[in-house]
Amino acid sequence: MKKICVFCSASEVIDPSYAESAREIGRWIGENRNCLVYGGAALGLMEEVAKAAKASGAEVIGVVPSKLEENGKVSNLLDITIPSVNLSDRKDKMAELADVLIALPGGVGTIDEIFHVVAAVSIGYYSKKIILYNVNGFYDTLLKFIEEMNDKGFMRHPVSKYIAVARTLTELNEIANI
Repeated sequence: MKKICVFCSASEVIDPSYAESAREIGRWIGENRNCLVYGGAALGLMEEVAKAAKASGAEVIGVVPSKLEENGKVSNLLDITIPSVNLSDRKDKMAELADVLIALPGGVGTIDEIFHVVAAVSIGYYSKKIILYNVNGFYDTLLKFIEEMNDKGFMRHPVSKYIAVARTLTELNEIANI
């Protein structure tokens, strides 16, 4: 059983196609007898991926920052709750727990999580890549920016050391090797 960390949006006002992709990933995690590790919120894509994972038989681990708990926004789907003092602590705990890291579409929090992992890999804290699940080309502009950073010498290693991109569940399955 692998622990699959999913970074994604907590927004409730996004296009429904993104929620479907989150459910697809949740089902994929459960059907492959893996464990979901995520931010533990009862909001947006986070709740969608957790519902689908749980319904498909996955264990669900939420790494929950204290503010989320204080605001009553913790999912009731969690099998294991791991408290964290803040968002930085949450990112570290999620990345440490995970065998595979996937980023679904998301906002600034998700972008922060992606770059947190990339920065940690660049200096040797992890050897894990993050897989961007590029639903509807969501990450195309970000990937162009990262390539530009690479082309101008601002990255220590080729982008492929840090990031893989999947546009379909089949590609994700091949990259994640599940």
